[in-house]
Amino acid sequence: MLELYQYELSDIWDQDLDETGEYGYALDRYWQAAGNYPYVALAGGHYVGLALVDDRVKLPEGQFWMDQFFVLKKYRREGIGNELARRVIAQHPGRWQIGQMTENTGARFFWRQVIERVTRGAFEEQKLTSGWWQGYVQTFTSKAESAA
Repeated sequence: MLELYQYELSDIWDQDLDETGEYGYALDRYWQAAGNYPYVALAGGHYVGLALVDDRVKLPEGQFWMDQFFVLKKYRREGIGNELARRVIAQHPGRWQIGQMTENTGARFFWRQVIERVTRGAFEEQKLTSGWWQGYVQTFTSKAESAA
């Protein structure tokens, strides 16, 4: 699924296929290193989405970063992404940062809605314009019960 996600963002995420015809992504760390958490969403026994969480925050004072998040187009607008996001956030109470590339307006709209619901509006957003990662970042504190 991550290859599909990378392809979908290929018009705004500067990347090229490697010699094997893949974008490639270092997924091993999600199963091998502390501070990395992989999640998948299933519907009807089929894989429909993924969430990758790590501790590589972009701003000071954070604990969790939503590194990648993707739902297959076929399953969008059915609430699956919203439910996956809220469940993942609930698994990690603490200080969160969720970012979107500047050009990814659809993702920014989605995350603002999710975070608004999870936090009841208690979040901040800023735009990072320098450094290796640039875009919008929402910061907030989650509690396990906040995703219910």
